[in-house]
Amino acid sequence: MMETKEQPIQDPEKGATPIVNEEKATTEISKNTVKSEQASTLQISNEEKSKIIDLLQGKKAESDIEKVVEIPTESSKSKGTETKQISEVEKEYIINLLRGNVVKVNSGSLNNNIDFDNLSKEELVDILEEVVEEVDISMIKAQVSKISTSFYNHNKEDIKHELSLFVSSGEKEEDFVHVEDAFEVRFNSAINKYRHNKARFTQNLEHQKQINLKLKYELLEELKELISSEETLKKTYDEFKKLQDRWKEIGQIPATELRNLWQSYHFLVEKFFDKVRINRELRDLDLKKNLEAKVALCEKAEELIVEKSIIKSFKSLQFYHDKWREIGPVPTDVKEDIWNRFKGITDKINLRRKEHYKELQEEQEVNYETKKVLCDKVKEVVDEPVDTLKGWQNSTDKVNELLKLWKTIGRAPKAKNDEIWAVFKGALDKFFNAKREYLGELKEQQVNNYNLKLDLCAKAESIMDSSDWGSTTRELIAFQKEWKNIGPVPRKYSDKVWKRFRSACDSFFNRKSEHFKSIHGVEDENLKNKRNLITAIAEYKVTNDKNINLTALKDFQKQWIEIGFVPFKEKDKIQTQYRTAVDKLFEKMDVNKSELSNSDFKDKMEVLKSGPDGEKRLSKERSFISSKIRKIKEDLDVWENNIGFFSSSKQSNKLVDEFRRKIEKAKSEIDSLKERLKLIN
Repeated sequence: MMETKEQPIQDPEKGATPIVNEEKATTEISKNTVKSEQASTLQISNEEKSKIIDLLQGKKAESDIEKVVEIPTESSKSKGTETKQISEVEKEYIINLLRGNVVKVNSGSLNNNIDFDNLSKEELVDILEEVVEEVDISMIKAQVSKISTSFYNHNKEDIKHELSLFVSSGEKEEDFVHVEDAFEVRFNSAINKYRHNKARFTQNLEHQKQINLKLKYELLEELKELISSEETLKKTYDEFKKLQDRWKEIGQIPATELRNLWQSYHFLVEKFFDKVRINRELRDLDLKKNLEAKVALCEKAEELIVEKSIIKSFKSLQFYHDKWREIGPVPTDVKEDIWNRFKGITDKINLRRKEHYKELQEEQEVNYETKKVLCDKVKEVVDEPVDTLKGWQNSTDKVNELLKLWKTIGRAPKAKNDEIWAVFKGALDKFFNAKREYLGELKEQQVNNYNLKLDLCAKAESIMDSSDWGSTTRELIAFQKEWKNIGPVPRKYSDKVWKRFRSACDSFFNRKSEHFKSIHGVEDENLKNKRNLITAIAEYKVTNDKNINLTALKDFQKQWIEIGFVPFKEKDKIQTQYRTAVDKLFEKMDVNKSELSNSDFKDKMEVLKSGPDGEKRLSKERSFISSKIRKIKEDLDVWENNIGFFSSSKQSNKLVDEFRRKIEKAKSEIDSLKERLKLIN
């Protein structure tokens, strides 16, 4: 388990001014610079000179000649005060790329909360192809890495599954050859484009650093001229502030030139303040502004204490520490107080982060103990004697159930994770090797399956020219179901017999599709009406009467149902547009969706009953709810069957409690769906 290095706690104002003497600072710049400075040395008194030397040596916190702005020093450079070159990218950026709508976020600071592991290969490739169009590599580097990792993991599992099927079909493992699918080809193309852009980005960045170096040396020459200027104090100071802003905006320079450049800059800035001797009031104003900025940072940092995401709060804290260093000094009487406040917040966030990782370690230990139990269970299944095809299927179901349960458990500690997986995988390999040997003896059955499928081909070909659309459709569907139930055939005949059967089916269904094209005109009209309804929903003016708003919502939903079907290819798109429009109306009305759920479903059923094809649509709704209940029951059976795996393990209490919560939630959802079935029936 990787942990990000904790934010170091230090007062950036302490020791910010390096202890140097005037003579050493002068000798470290170029000879031309020294000569120019000596030629324009200002006439100052011995007392003033003494104060300046004391200030440079750090003997005084304040003097009559204090700096207005904070000057970067070697100490601050070593703490990483340079502008960060690579910004992070937050989840809004990836999500909006997926939606085709890139949205800029404040300060270039982005979060990465999207769970790429839950996306499919196709979704990952779609996102990657959008992301690599960004030429600023610093904005997408983290995302490309995460997408690549998730894609490789998905692909690795697919290849393993493909190999398992290949071996289970009776073939030898060494004969297996993986062929890249379309997603792998697209993925490799996108990665190559990213690498090309990254190389070009790095080259451009180094070129820009050289340009920045030249610009900063030009600013040093301007600063020399400003020191020699005879203009008024106000005008000179304003020009100096502008010059400092330009200096900060230029950006990074080559690291080899950094030390000499900053020494020259520091020396000239000190000379400038020697000349202008800014009055105390202006200095106090800067200190006050710095204090206000640091108080604001403290307030923002305090908000991080209640931030749910530990990673987000820690990264934000690091960003605030960088900002703190850039702000500059505050009045001496509050310096320690404001720093202690900021340091205290940092301590709390770091402590919270440590506790988070401690809990994570404990959770991983529980996962390890749970996986040990699963290893014992799978070994029991592997050691059971099996001598029938049904028995092998039952054992395979048990093994797959254990594997499914394994995948729902999180990682074990890093030092043990690979070890426990090797034990579990070894048992799986032993089981599937034994199954392969058994299936090798069933090749005669495959020949029989081939003959049965030839018979189905002949039957399908005999009715493929029929115009009795309903009856023939049912017969062909029955043939297709029977085809699936027959089982595998010898590999060398598999494609040929399948293409023959599919050709007969496709011939009939293509003719049927042509016949029913004339019916699609009604669906096109329905599509037009639904688009008009979406426009009406978007333009609806919300009133202050909640009942009127609820009535309007129900009316919109009723109209939507009454309109009827649309072309199949437009169904998902128009439904998404409708759902988006209704959700926006919910937000404007400030209406809780649960207020509509009960009465809304009853209204929906009434509308369905009153329609011209009411019984058909009610049957479809009934089938949908029944299917959902079956799916939840299947999950419920898995959880209830496997919760007993952990009853003997002292370390599995947390996992058992989690399974029980899932079971209760599933039962509650089943009851709710059954109530809806009652309303339909």
